[in-house]
Amino acid sequence: MNPIVLAHADLDFNAPMSDARAEELIAALAPLDSAEIVDLGCGWAELLLRLLEAEPSATGIGIDTTDEELSRGRRNAEARGVAERVRLAQGDAGSWDGTADVAISIGSSHAWGGTRQALGAIRPRLRRGGRLLLGEAFRDTASMRNDLDVDLSLAELVELTEECGFRMLRLATAGTDEWDGFESRWCGALEKWLLTNPTAAGHDEVRALADEHRTRWLRGYRGLVGFAYLVLTPGS
Repeated sequence: MNPIVLAHADLDFNAPMSDARAEELIAALAPLDSAEIVDLGCGWAELLLRLLEAEPSATGIGIDTTDEELSRGRRNAEARGVAERVRLAQGDAGSWDGTADVAISIGSSHAWGGTRQALGAIRPRLRRGGRLLLGEAFRDTASMRNDLDVDLSLAELVELTEECGFRMLRLATAGTDEWDGFESRWCGALEKWLLTNPTAAGHDEVRALADEHRTRWLRGYRGLVGFAYLVLTPGS
């Protein structure tokens, strides 16, 4: 029983992303004809599967460390008829050494040691005309708190991508409803498990995780940390 996997059970995406936001980003990554797409730190690869559904000639690879999440993605791929066009592999996203037309890294920069390192590692592996969908947290410039574990403002994040040789094609930021929907479903999945498994092993651990996460969200970063989605292309 993995408590983090439990927390993800009711989520569509492991990020503050609505269905409308996903559609917007998929459109921003076009053209996808015959594209080879890699999702680095894919979780259960929901966005990758939606990209493949949107473009029947595209193929995909998803890489993540958690087997339970990958198994969920494989089941979804089978159910949605794209299993023959996607490979979901267990491994370290930071060790990926292939090439792709489109790369996705949403909340995965830690696999390379930080955002700058992720950008530097991914850029040379994008083919000519390639695109990167980068999802990263940013801090509200009005906040004076120093305990948020997020260093860059939105402007600084965009400037960093430029320093690393990218040009920005599209920028979107998660709205409050997307954030609250994500966080409440994260905690809510744990609460539902607690209700249906009152005597199970790990009950106290799951309850402590739900309490800790809810407190960090509501008394910590809510309204002070945002989440940006940037569609980037290597500069000429």
